[in-house]
Amino acid sequence: MKFILLWPFLSLPAAFAFDSDSIGDVVPPYLAYLKSDYLPCTGALIHPLWVITAAHCNLPRLQIALGITNPSNISEGNVQVVGYNKIIHHPQFLVSSIDNDLMLIKLSKLVELNNYVKVVNLPSSPAFEDMMCDVSTWAYNLCDATKDPDSVQNVEVSVISKTACQVGYPGYKIKNSMICVGIVPGRRLPCKEVSAASAVCKGVLHGILSYADGCILRADVGIYSNIFHYLPWIKNTIRNN
Repeated sequence: MKFILLWPFLSLPAAFAFDSDSIGDVVPPYLAYLKSDYLPCTGALIHPLWVITAAHCNLPRLQIALGITNPSNISEGNVQVVGYNKIIHHPQFLVSSIDNDLMLIKLSKLVELNNYVKVVNLPSSPAFEDMMCDVSTWAYNLCDATKDPDSVQNVEVSVISKTACQVGYPGYKIKNSMICVGIVPGRRLPCKEVSAASAVCKGVLHGILSYADGCILRADVGIYSNIFHYLPWIKNTIRNN
């Protein structure tokens, strides 16, 4: 565990959800901003016609924006905005649980893959403890949280053991269908960040955030759906739809 990463995050000003040393305003090309009439969510492009996100996301009147840095400005160059044909929740997801917290969105048309919009790889093997991952989502400025989130933020953290995660989250049963990514379970200063962040490790999508007690962009540990565990459902859903 690389605890040296913890110290820059302890001195963050309360007004912002991200660290000045994190990689700001560099949008991973697979990242999708899911705008709706409710709260937005983050998604990951896994196929030119499919985005994956968390099933807990409530997305009425959904629009998907790819290649976007500032969600309040969809007129940015290189942004692709598309609608959807289908939203498919994992069949065993319950709103009262963080289990099976995945959802697939079939886009209304194929997106154009280019330098700004790319598909992220799915795993061929499970993530392992201490594996380094990039966690990415959009952050709000808490000085004016009424506006759309205004910057994408990335933080490099690592997969932690199920045992350490269970100690930090005693109220949840950490299952094989989950992975935990971060430094230590949080409860630090409040922040506001867009839900369903992705965890991409060595260029491979390993997690979609289900729950975090704290701020993942400050390296607090989050509980993520384990993409490797759900590969059969993902592939079958895409094949059959």
